[in-house]
Amino acid sequence: MSSEVLVVGGGLGGVAAALAALRRGRRVLLTEEYPWLGGQLTSQAVPPDEHPWVERFGVTASYRALREGIREHYRRWYPLTAAARARPDLNPGAGWVSKLCHEPRAAAAVIDAMLAPYESGGALRILRGYRPVAADVDGDRISAVTLRHVHTGAQLTATAPYILDATEAGDLLPLAGVEYVTGSEARSETGEPSAPIEAQPANWQGLSWCFALDHVDGDHTIDRPAAYARWRDYQPDSWPDRMLSLSWPDPRTLEPVTGAFVPNPGDDPLNVVADQSQVASGPNLWTYRRIVARGLFTEGAYASDITLVNWPQMDYFVRPVIDVPEDEARLAYAESRELSLSLLYWLQTEAPRPDGGTGFPGLRLRGDVVGTADGFAQAPYLRESRRIRALTTVVEQDLSLAVRADRGAVSYPDSIGIGMYRIDLHPTTNGDTYLDVGCCPFEIPLGALIPQRTTNLLAAAKNIGTTHITNGCYRLHPVEWNVGEAAGALAAYCLDNATTPTAVHTDAGLLDDFRAGLAREGVELAWPRITGY
Repeated sequence: MSSEVLVVGGGLGGVAAALAALRRGRRVLLTEEYPWLGGQLTSQAVPPDEHPWVERFGVTASYRALREGIREHYRRWYPLTAAARARPDLNPGAGWVSKLCHEPRAAAAVIDAMLAPYESGGALRILRGYRPVAADVDGDRISAVTLRHVHTGAQLTATAPYILDATEAGDLLPLAGVEYVTGSEARSETGEPSAPIEAQPANWQGLSWCFALDHVDGDHTIDRPAAYARWRDYQPDSWPDRMLSLSWPDPRTLEPVTGAFVPNPGDDPLNVVADQSQVASGPNLWTYRRIVARGLFTEGAYASDITLVNWPQMDYFVRPVIDVPEDEARLAYAESRELSLSLLYWLQTEAPRPDGGTGFPGLRLRGDVVGTADGFAQAPYLRESRRIRALTTVVEQDLSLAVRADRGAVSYPDSIGIGMYRIDLHPTTNGDTYLDVGCCPFEIPLGALIPQRTTNLLAAAKNIGTTHITNGCYRLHPVEWNVGEAAGALAAYCLDNATTPTAVHTDAGLLDDFRAGLAREGVELAWPRITGY
């Protein structure tokens, strides 16, 4: 199969890349391993992690269209109350992790709708259920990618002048011999204050296998998981109690936090403060990533809220899953699911209740919400990817609030977008605990998307030129979308102008022209002057 732009991976970066190239009149082949497009927002079931100004500025026009499309999906098809329907900032789940907590399937439907006109018109072909397994390389160019169907084993070969790696773990990089980095870089290499003295290439943040729950009458207790005793008694060195408890380290202070778990608390969903910085430590985990707040819908529409479980208790950091033998990766994924399943069983049988009892047998898995039969997300939530050796590598001191202070983050002359989040690293396979570093609103340099050597591959997801540390703030939903959008636009621009990504990066005239085109399409290239973060 041939196209003008091949996008391997249909997460948020891959979808944004495809849309950007399609808007510029290019033919696109988009592949995705899982049934739903959207990656961390859909198949991984993680509500969007965003900065506090997202409703006003700080994201691309197309990402804003995605967000507003999700809200319109609820207004058009769901039985919202009049008060909820009238809210321009509708938050269907009234979760406080995000200003737009919603069901993963709603986002998947909107993404499909955004792509539908191009697919119908023939400019876009989507291959679902395919993952890359090999690549043909001719010098510094990738000439073809072999894709294999995950269920049937059927293989096909795809070619395109430009190939974008938008996979969750940078899967094309080793297949094509593209130079990349994994784990923690040494401080001597990056100069980062929080980097270790020596490089730790096998040091990965933990992954999470999410699931959705409601709480209804009856006993919905699952069978006791075979590995339950192991995980029930597991206490990492940095943890104040067993992992399956309502205690965990505060990510910022590392002091013990004691949380609560109260299903269907009867709170006012129209008055939830959806800003993590404004919520005290140890809140009700039920409302943390709640994705349906029944109080926003007409009486009787929902028997219960629905919450998305992605909590500290299910972070799996026992062993890595990337760049390890296949049997070790399978074991790690299986253990991750066992941990999540054990958390559910603990909640149903042993979690402390406000009335002094234990267990919530009314907790029920909602596989329909995440698109699976077993109730678990289609894919694990990977926080970290292989990262290209890029023309530009973003380092901690470029954006750390402690380093940059009132100067703000480094301003890149090749900025192709912006983002904002704290550096938020979860516990790792080498035993590191949380790392939380305050950041200034930052820019995304074009050079971070371009490999140092390979000429026709672009990074379009979490695999850009960041470090283990700065990945912690560049990995979030709106930044990944912005990265993918810029990568797709760059591929189309190079085809339109018979040039190369490296030439665009180094030629001031080409760079200015390319950035002007991004701005016309609603990509914000710099932050306004803001304070109080």
